[in-house]
Formats: sequence, structure tokens, C-alpha cells
Amino acid sequence: MRILKYMIGGAAAGAAAAYLFGYDYLFSGISKTYLKGKSSAFIDDGNLFPSNPIMTESPKRWEEDSEYNTKELPKVLVDDLKHSKTAAFVVIREGKILHEQYWDGYNQLSQTNSFSMAKAVTVMLLGKALEERLISSIDEKLSDFYAEFKEKAFGNEVTLKNLAQMESGLDWDENYNNPFLPNAKAYYGKSLVKAVFSRKFKEKPGTKFEYQSGSTQLLGFALKKALKKPLATYLSEKFWIPLGMEQDAKWSTDDHGIEKTYCCIHSNARDFAKLGQLFLNDGKFGNQQILNTDFIERMRTPTEKSENIYGMGLWINHDNPIKHYYFLGLQGQYIIMVPEHNIVIVKTGSYANNPKNDRGRPDQVKFLVNEVVQLFQ
Repeated sequence: MRILKYMIGGAAAGAAAAYLFGYDYLFSGISKTYLKGKSSAFIDDGNLFPSNPIMTESPKRWEEDSEYNTKELPKVLVDDLKHSKTAAFVVIREGKILHEQYWDGYNQLSQTNSFSMAKAVTVMLLGKALEERLISSIDEKLSDFYAEFKEKAFGNEVTLKNLAQMESGLDWDENYNNPFLPNAKAYYGKSLVKAVFSRKFKEKPGTKFEYQSGSTQLLGFALKKALKKPLATYLSEKFWIPLGMEQDAKWSTDDHGIEKTYCCIHSNARDFAKLGQLFLNDGKFGNQQILNTDFIERMRTPTEKSENIYGMGLWINHDNPIKHYYFLGLQGQYIIMVPEHNIVIVKTGSYANNPKNDRGRPDQVKFLVNEVVQLFQ
């Protein structure tokens, strides 16, 4: 009985310390992962968090290619997809759906977590806000939207462009495994303001590329201030409805309704593919210019500071003989654009061990591009 009392007392003391030092989000993380048999965030966790709806109005299904699902994928490709716990694999060619395949109970309607693919979507919203003059310039400062950043070292120098290009100088360790670092606090915590606004800037903005979820979240806060509406609503109005997405989607939020702009759009592979096709079409859908071509080009142009592997929200591979660029999300979420062959490849899944030997980019992306082009050229 005495041991039990000590255990209860220790647990209570630990809980009190967690709340005192700002680690109370750990309890949320434990309940949403370990108590559900998971070791980390996962692609089906959309219902565990509050969210804002991304509505569509007049769904337009993909037109099927004449060779739709007529070719079997080669064994080397299927083995790779199965090994990496793929949920959905979709190939679009010349604007028509050419191949789609699902595993482990997933199907056309399955909505899974985009994870960091949402970073590129957030930058797309920036482009639209600039186009509509809701934001005057990409060189506007974060402190123009939130005056408190004027008081931080380097905080008065950070521009929206710095945030979009991952050159903000923010003190943010992009570590997905350590529960005491900021990613976990942003993902499982109740308040994104507390998770992100508390961070300092460690160096002059614009001097160094460092991929950080915190930078995109700060960009999301600036957008929210400019738009005066939920980002999910703006995404619906400017992209989801005009693109004729097949399904409503949702964007996870904190407990105050603020979208997690560094991640967490829950949608299906066919609709994710429409975002990729928009880039291949230089921002057009049918006869409508959804996003201006100049901004599309800025997003997919690699920066010097990133050593030519990142633009604004998009990863880029011009080293591969078959050049491509892509949306990238944790655990193997990809929307890959292959301009030379007018192909979009979407893969979703839940695999934490994809090697990143390709200058910080997942080897699997290059492998998928090369295999798909060889099969369908």
C-alpha cells in the first residue's frame, strides 16, 4: 500500500511538473499515440484533433486515360511500395488518371494526413493573397502583422519570403522523435501561439536555409491576420472549389481554431493529384488561371541558400536526369510533378524509415519518378 501511495504521489508530482514547465501537451501526445498502439503521429489521426472544413461544391472526377489501370506495376516497384507501407499510389498523365492502386484497406475515398505537404499549400495561399492584394508584398515583415516580433533579436527583419524559403533564422529544431522539442508541442499542444511565438531567432534572416515547421506556422499566422478568415475557408474558395475537388477535406487546428499550417490537411490521393496538375499547368485549371504563373515559377525555382534543393514550399531535384519537383510530407507523402513527361505521381502512406541520402531528399522520390517514367513513357 505504501508503494502504491509513492507511485501515485510520484505520478502526481510528475504531472504537476509537466504543467509547470509547459510540457502538459505530452499527455495529449501519449493519449493520441501510445494508447492507440502507435509510436508517433500517423496518417489516420485526423479525427483526434479539431479541424476546419475545406469545402468543395461541384466535384469533377478525373477523366480516365485510355490505358487506365491496364498495366501491372513491375515487381520492384510494388515491393518498394509495400515495404514503405503505401496507402495510395496514383499516376496522372497528360491530365488524365492513368493508374491508381491502394493497399491495407485504403481506397479512393480514404482521407489521410498530408503532413508537411501542407507547407506548399500554405505558400500557395500566400501567392493568392498577394495576387488579390490582401498582402502588398512578399517582402513585408512578420512584425508588420505581429508587432511583438519587433522586440525580438532579428525579429524585426524576418520577411514573408524568408519564411516561405526557410531562411528565417528561427531557433527551431526540426526533430520529429524528441517529445520535448517544438514540433511535438505544436502538433499535440492546445495553443500554436504558445508553441511558436515563444521561439527566438538565432541568426540574421536570409542568410541560411534551414527547413523548419515553425517558419511555415509563422507564415500561416501572418496569412490569417491578412485574410481575416480561416485559412481552410480561403483554401476552399480559391482552390478546392475552382479545382472541382472530389471531396470535402479538413485542416487540423489547435484548440483555438488556428490551422496547423506546417502540416495536417486530410484529403484523398485523387484530390492531392489535382494540386500537382495545377503546377504542371502553370497555375491553370481548364480556362481559369487559379494561381498566377509567376508565383508558381517562384515556388518551383530552387534557391541558392538551399543549394538548389528547395524553392518555396516545394522540394526540387534537377540533379536527376528526369527533373522533378514535389510536395513532401512526413512518413512518405508525395505529390511529384515531372514536367518533361507531363506526369503527376501521388503516394501516401505511413513509413518512418524512408532514407534521405539524396542531399536531404528521400531516395524513394527519385526511384518512383524513374520507375514510373520508364513504365508509362
